[in-house]
Amino acid sequence: MKIVTWNVNSIRTRLEQVINWLSQNPVDVLCLQETKVIDADFPRSPFAELGYHLYISGQKAYNGVALISRQPLTDVSVGFTAILPQLEPEWDEQKRVITGVIDGIRVVNLYVPNGSTVGSEKYDFKLRWLTVLREYLQLLLKSQPAICICGDFNIALESIDIHDKVNAENHIMASEPERQALRDILELGFADAFRKFTSEGGHYSWWDYRTAAFRRNLGWRIDHHYLTPILYDRAKSCTIDVTPRKLSQPSDHTPVIVEF
Repeated sequence: MKIVTWNVNSIRTRLEQVINWLSQNPVDVLCLQETKVIDADFPRSPFAELGYHLYISGQKAYNGVALISRQPLTDVSVGFTAILPQLEPEWDEQKRVITGVIDGIRVVNLYVPNGSTVGSEKYDFKLRWLTVLREYLQLLLKSQPAICICGDFNIALESIDIHDKVNAENHIMASEPERQALRDILELGFADAFRKFTSEGGHYSWWDYRTAAFRRNLGWRIDHHYLTPILYDRAKSCTIDVTPRKLSQPSDHTPVIVEF
């Protein structure tokens, strides 16, 4: 089984690129972030023609997540409040969470808030959001031992996840409170699939559109697969496919693939 995470930065803008990639890489589950389209306008038919099932949660112009699966998923839900009904509905106004089960594996597809700048209101929201995510995952773990949480986390957990020309200290996506919030989540029993197979730095999943960052490989590794022990043991590989980032008008992110 192969599960892929990819922030496509608008599914309608990148539709041809995504369909071409999926045609050449017929994975089992494709987890998309930043689809940036309401559900009624999501381009379903090209995926259906490839034999995929779609589960989507979107909004106009911002955010949005989707699960695209070769098999029908079960127990699909969107947002935090489906699992944490005590939360205020406002927590799910931004479409950032979708989950479903395939062959006994629960896939949790996330688009974590960016946070804008350290100390801003959006930064404080990001930290609160990560606290809620931890509570959400705690409940899922009570009934599901095999969980893959994946997506655009907007956090580089270690210094080797960032190119050396950036001062990461107190930088958004690398500040200590963000990293600690992610560590608190991982301490529930999740491990980084990519680091099981690759220990060195220089491997990235996101490059800023500015300053010729991709050409110069000035990237960040902020798109992740985190696995519970039963899946971590079964993982055969975890790779970053930089090919789509080389295309004309690509997403600023590229796919990350885990295989079991």
